Amino acid sequence: MDSLDKARATQLMNIESKTGKSLQELRQIIAVSGLLKHSEIRDMLREQFNLGYGDAASLVHFARETDGQTRAEQQGLTTDQILDEFYVGTKASLRPVHERVMVEVDKLGAYEIAPKKGYLSLRRKRQFAMIGPGTRGRLQIGLNIKGAGGTDRFLLQPPGGMCQIIVYLTTVGEVDDDLIAWLRAAYNAAG
Repeated sequence: MDSLDKARATQLMNIESKTGKSLQELRQIIAVSGLLKHSEIRDMLREQFNLGYGDAASLVHFARETDGQTRAEQQGLTTDQILDEFYVGTKASLRPVHERVMVEVDKLGAYEIAPKKGYLSLRRKRQFAMIGPGTRGRLQIGLNIKGAGGTDRFLLQPPGGMCQIIVYLTTVGEVDDDLIAWLRAAYNAAG
């Protein structure tokens, strides 16, 4: 079992502990809820079981078998194949920006990639960044840096979300010293 599988198994065990329910019971609760949208199910789990955003979202993906990591493993997809799916059509122009960001992330040290539905999760002991095509022709990078203050460019997010900071990029030139410093801070904070 690789460290990503261990991390997912640990998270699921923690969810069972927090909720007092087995994974099978939680799947059944989701099934009988009548809710169909990921966001509705996630919000129901957050409210009913006082789960955090990340735990609730992961539980929805687990219960519905919709997480990108499981799909990538089952189909033996490479990171390049996953990116081929992310960056098609109007989003194709964002792939060089994504790849340039990853060049800088690689310089930070060891980390793992966990494919998700529509983005890549970059992890050390825990997730430090999310990267993938966002809205309005922009690459979206989410950074986990607890206690960080935002700026006009590095946007502080409301508490309880998956990331504390979001930044949008449209060109390779935006992969600058400021972005690299924020990436480094998130990387270091993830242990």
